[in-house]
Formats: sequence, structure tokens, C-alpha cells
Amino acid sequence: MDRIYLDNAATTPLAEEVIDAMVDVMKMNYGNPSSTHSLGQEAKILIENVRRQVADYLHVTPAEIVFTSCGTESNNMIIKSCVEHLGVERIITSPMEHKCVAETVLDMKKRRGTEVVYLRPDRKGDVDLAQLEEIIKSSDKKTLVTLMHANNEIGNFLDIKKVALLCKENNVLFHSDTVQSMAHMEMNFAEIPLDFASCSAHKFHGPKGSGFAFIRKASGLKGIITGGPQERSLRAGTENVCGIVGLGKALELSLNHLEEYASDIKEIKKHTIERLTAEIYGVKFNGRSSEEDGSLYTVLSVLLPFKDPLIGLKLDMKGIAVSQGSACSSGAAKPSMVMMMVLEEEEMENSTPLRVSFSHLTTKQEIDALIEALSEIAKSFTIDKTNVEHR
Repeated sequence: MDRIYLDNAATTPLAEEVIDAMVDVMKMNYGNPSSTHSLGQEAKILIENVRRQVADYLHVTPAEIVFTSCGTESNNMIIKSCVEHLGVERIITSPMEHKCVAETVLDMKKRRGTEVVYLRPDRKGDVDLAQLEEIIKSSDKKTLVTLMHANNEIGNFLDIKKVALLCKENNVLFHSDTVQSMAHMEMNFAEIPLDFASCSAHKFHGPKGSGFAFIRKASGLKGIITGGPQERSLRAGTENVCGIVGLGKALELSLNHLEEYASDIKEIKKHTIERLTAEIYGVKFNGRSSEEDGSLYTVLSVLLPFKDPLIGLKLDMKGIAVSQGSACSSGAAKPSMVMMMVLEEEEMENSTPLRVSFSHLTTKQEIDALIEALSEIAKSFTIDKTNVEHR
């Protein structure tokens, strides 16, 4: 059976060039980067070259890039260190954050007594910056704002420049989970004065187990993994040299083909929206995921006008891999927090959310196969055309 992969927001296939680069490192550059001999220093040079590459992309200094295992580790390190080492007493966040942020914030509330304040998103999934400003100014407690750049389920963008400027004006720290958007668009942290950000290489055809944290110079952040001076004493442990090189090669490929890939994927996303609208009566799109300017081009959140909790399994049996939500929440029996925020109770009871996420490898033929499969599944359900809005 030919497999159709439409779950790129969960992870992306490794690029062949990335595999080749990593294999070369595993064969030839096996020295410990902390060793002073030539084999160790050759490995160290590879790491520092990628650090400069990432820093150039973000328009920051190499010293502000700390390599980690993934976005989850980066987010944990940043949030926990802000509380434990920088004296943060209050965290302002949203109920629509990725679980690695949401659970870490709750852990700080439980273990450190940190006050947690949640913004209230609207039905489109947007947070109100006026509400954020009001909450920021309502207390003198040292505060961290943590809000993701592009939502992993509905793709909504946050204007992180506006949030960063607002936080800076009020002497508040700002962290953004940029895992979904990193390497899919230009980033300039010289113009966006946020304090912290995160990245996972496997979201842009790099290896799992490799990521980085951006930590603004002079922030005072300290590491939470101790044991050695690696990564400027912010992340102890022998570096994953082949993973870091894989991250660098994946970033290089993404940036070299950024306009081409973005254009191709946007066309695929447009085709998906048009075909779904034409073939599935009453289909809707969650948040701003169907808006070209309002959401990340790699993500489309679909709301099917019938209830089928087994739809992911049915599609998988047809060789089509999609997600009914975040991969990190896929085992949950109840709707994700994001869906609870953007859907009415009746919609949750009578509809089925589906996340379709694309890469430059996705073809229109694959999308047509998905639409054909969904149309076949829809035939087994009675759709009340008097109570659905056809978009």
C-alpha cells in the first residue's frame, strides 16, 4: 500500500541530504566535543558552525543559541529557570499552548507557588492584546509571558513583535514557543525583542532529538541540567554532534528553498480547502487555519459535519496518515484544549476535527486521495443540511 503522509505538524520525513550529513559525522567525527585533542575539536567546530548558522538566521549572536534535544526541553528549561533563577512570580499564558508549555507552567504553580493567569481566546483562537496589557499592568510581580507563535493545531499566528514590544515597555519577560514556525518563515530577533524562543529540528525535515533554545544575552537564565560546562553551562551533557549537524543541514535546505516551498505548500493548502468545500457539505475550518495571512501555511484544521471518533483509524487503514489533534495529545479521550476553546459544545458533540498538515513533499494527487476517502466515509453518515453552514 502506498502511504500518504499528511501529519507534518507532528513530524516531518528526514531529508536525504540530512541523513547523508549525519552519517558522515557518525563515521568520521566521533570525537567528544569537550576533548582537547584534534578529533574532539573537529567535532566542536561542527557544532560552532551550526550555532553561527542558526544565529545568522535569527539575527542574534551565537552565544544566544543553546542546543537542546527538542522544543519540549527548551521550553522546560526557559520556563523553569525563569521561576527558579530569575525570580518570576507570575506567568501569563493561554489555554491554547502546547502541552510542554502548559504542563510546565502548572508544575511551577504546584511546586513553586507561581501565580498563573490565563488569557481568554476568542472563538477564532486569537488572544486579545489589550487584555494582555491590562493583565500585565495589574500587578508589580515579576512576570513571564509565554505565548506560542503559531498554534500547532489550528495554525493561528500571534503577532510576536507587538507582544515583545508590549512586554519590553512594561519590563516583563517574553517567551514564545516557535517550534511550528521556525525555518518556515523569516525570523529576525534583532527586530523582535523577545527574550526566549524554542526550536525542534524534526518540524523541518531534520532529526528528532535535536533542537535549540534562543536565550537573550544578559537575561541571567541558568541551566536546569547540571553536570558539565557544555553549552555555556546552560545545558550539561555531551552534545549530540550528528543531531546538531542534521539540524543545521535541514535549516540550510529550508532557507535555501523557503520561497519555493512556501509557494508550493500554500497552493496545496488552497487546493485542499477548495476540494473539501466542494465535496463535503457543511465542512468548516477551525480558527484562522483557512486564512492565508492569518495562519501558518503548513496547517489546516478541518471540522467535518459528522461525528466519527474512529476517522483517524479509518483513514490509516486506507494508507493515509493524518491527526485528530496534536500528536502529544493523541491518546486523550476528550477534545484538546484548543478545540474546546474554538468550538461550541454542540459542534464538539456533532462534528469531527481533523488536522491536515503539509510539507513540500505533499502532492495534489495525495490530497485528492484524502478527499475521496473522506467523501466515502461521509456517505455512511446522515448530514442534516438544515443545520449546517456550507462554506
